Amino acid sequence: MAITRAYVEKVSLLARLQLGEAELDRLAGELASIIGYVDQLAEVDTEGVEPMAHAVEVHNVFAADEVHPSLARE
Repeated sequence: MAITRAYVEKVSLLARLQLGEAELDRLAGELASIIGYVDQLAEVDTEGVEPMAHAVEVHNVFAADEVHPSLARE
């Protein structure tokens, strides 16, 4: 997908952003490089790789629930 300045202008209009001429040109280049990187990631063979929610294993950091006698009414 080619990111053009016209595309950035349309997206900025939809997002109600007021961008200057220099910002439009800069964002068009930056978005094009981001899309290029995502395309590069799409080429990686992920056959047999299990999906995950986190890049590192996450453990529960809370203490275990334990039953204790309650406080006296007095």
